[in-house]
Amino acid sequence: MDDRMNKSDKDEMEKEKATVATDDEPEINYRGWKAMPFIIGNETFEKLGAIGTLANLLIYLTTVFNLKSITAATMINIFNGTTNFGTLVGAFLCDTYFGRYKTLGFATAASFLGLQAIQLTAAIPELHPHRCAAKESGECEGPTAGQLAFLLMGLGLMIVGAGGVRPCNLAFGVDQFNPKTEAGKRGIDSFFNWYFFTFTFAQMVSLTLIVYIQSNVSWAIGLGIPATLMFIACVVYFVGSKIYVKVKATGSPMTSVAQVIVVAIKKRKLKPVEQPWLSLFKFLDKAAIVTPQDEIKGDGSPADPWRLCSLQQVEEVKCLFRVLPIWASQIMYCVTLVQLHTYAVFQAVQSDRRLGNSNFKIPAASYVVFMMLSLTIFIPVYDRAVVPFLRKIRGKEGGITILQRIGIGMFVSIFTMLVSGMVEQHRRSIALTKPTLGVVPRKGAISSMSASILIPQFILGGLTEAFASIGLIEFYYKQFPENMKSIGGSLFYCGLAGSNYFSSLLIFIIHRTTNRTATGNWLEEDLNKGRLDYYYYIIAGLGILNLGYFLLCASWYKYKGNSDNTPELELHVNGEKQQSDKP
Repeated sequence: MDDRMNKSDKDEMEKEKATVATDDEPEINYRGWKAMPFIIGNETFEKLGAIGTLANLLIYLTTVFNLKSITAATMINIFNGTTNFGTLVGAFLCDTYFGRYKTLGFATAASFLGLQAIQLTAAIPELHPHRCAAKESGECEGPTAGQLAFLLMGLGLMIVGAGGVRPCNLAFGVDQFNPKTEAGKRGIDSFFNWYFFTFTFAQMVSLTLIVYIQSNVSWAIGLGIPATLMFIACVVYFVGSKIYVKVKATGSPMTSVAQVIVVAIKKRKLKPVEQPWLSLFKFLDKAAIVTPQDEIKGDGSPADPWRLCSLQQVEEVKCLFRVLPIWASQIMYCVTLVQLHTYAVFQAVQSDRRLGNSNFKIPAASYVVFMMLSLTIFIPVYDRAVVPFLRKIRGKEGGITILQRIGIGMFVSIFTMLVSGMVEQHRRSIALTKPTLGVVPRKGAISSMSASILIPQFILGGLTEAFASIGLIEFYYKQFPENMKSIGGSLFYCGLAGSNYFSSLLIFIIHRTTNRTATGNWLEEDLNKGRLDYYYYIIAGLGILNLGYFLLCASWYKYKGNSDNTPELELHVNGEKQQSDKP
């Protein structure tokens, strides 16, 4: 790397290592790229460990723990939902109490213990049920209370780990660079590239090599590899401890949000501020109204932020409330993505997964890799070809607005479910009318339809992520002020959590409702006896309703910075107007 640097770059790197100090802050010694081997190394091994276990966990629960498909899918959805919601708790604890270094260290260690516990359930016979010998949909011995408790302990530790790692790892890497120097800014940009490269690399290896070992060699070895990789991640992380920049906890923006809501409720009987263009937020404005009982410091700030809030705090909370209707539409949109990681895998299980004319079978969970490949390939095409073309036609910097990009992704998600339903209808028809290729234990006959026909729905899933998921992340990032970026990042994970929980609820409702109908249960253990295609069509229908709701919200939404959305701020003090940016 040094050979490619010119003299100015080297000079900038020297500045990067220089100490930075102010009257109020201690010296900060930014080590920049010297810390990256440890941080990126930790990232790589941590992702390989976590994804290497989670990628095939659905199959593990149905084949080793003998859980029914509907139970395993529900468990995975609840686990993923709790993991995603855990990021909000992790971000709060990190920002308020522990800081990123301690949170990451504890979370990585917790992840290792969780992975090791799950590996032990495969390695020790007493920790999982006896192997099921039943064919087709026969009953098998399920896990005992103790076996299930040990497995849930491992999953619980992984939730704790993910809750600390996800909101902190990217920010901790950025902390190592001086954002006030050119070298630091370039280092941050390069770190982002390396971060997403490690994520892509981990998914590729996990969905192919590690999943193959788990499915075809040994579950004990296949789950032991991710646990070992996570242990290496712990070691690499702590080895670099002496050179990290460790930013102390300064408080969570969630506290400020809570203060505004609490104070607004306390002052709910006060006359609202007369600003009709902010009529939707009159209630929140009350949090900044000064009463005779409120004390103000000499610098103009509230003495007790739980009794009086600044106008800046109120405006920041309004940013959150403006975004929430758009966020609500993410929940239904992401239900499509949830199906591609659960029931689409079950489709692959009962399809012909042989590679060509050979006897080599592609693991069912490995088909998800086509979703990732679609996303990875389309992003540069979109950035280098589609955006410039749209920019010339429409004259907008991004070609289309962020909300338009999200809307396109939601439309593609509807199409994804329609294609999934048609493919499942075709797979089931072949299984029922043509010779099958054997039987999957406890499930049913394997359709002679090639599993490669499932690839288009995964490709469409990658495209919908390229538009909607990335668009949502960009939307949350750009629509919040700087000190609320962590809330913006957590919103995306909370949307995923809502999708996981809603998907579990939908499975429960469909299962209970259709189980008493003449057509039979749509979500049977044996897909050939169920109607999974109808389930996909239901989700497509809900997606159409959700798209209509999103378009309505998008038509009302005003982007941050729009002059029509940033009226002059005023305070009411004892009934008199005062222009101010502080109470």
